[in-house]
Amino acid sequence: MSDKNKKLFGVWMDTHNATIVGKEDTEKKEFVILGHVKNAGADNNSNEKTSNNQEIGLTHKFFKEIVSKMPNIDEIHITGTGQIQEQFMKFLSETPQYKNAVSTESTSNKMSDENLAAFIMNHFN
Repeated sequence: MSDKNKKLFGVWMDTHNATIVGKEDTEKKEFVILGHVKNAGADNNSNEKTSNNQEIGLTHKFFKEIVSKMPNIDEIHITGTGQIQEQFMKFLSETPQYKNAVSTESTSNKMSDENLAAFIMNHFN
């Protein structure tokens, strides 16, 4: 598959928010914001095990909501703060539909939607 027709995506994420960037049309050069996803996080729960299980479940749901905005990923660049990017990359590699996607990561602070689209476009060009 030529680089021109690859389905390229970028995600900025932290533990509570994700912004998804991609091309609406593989023929076009510009990256646009495809969506925003929020992860509310676990409730205050006095039982640590229940709280941990709830957090794991919510994180998994968060990841599923992110990938629902990116069908058929060929290549993805994940950026953001903390370690959530590594967890998301592991989720992708363990999901049959996305296991062959090429994933790269970097660390960056929160940026505006326009700056994120430019950052991802520069990464892939």
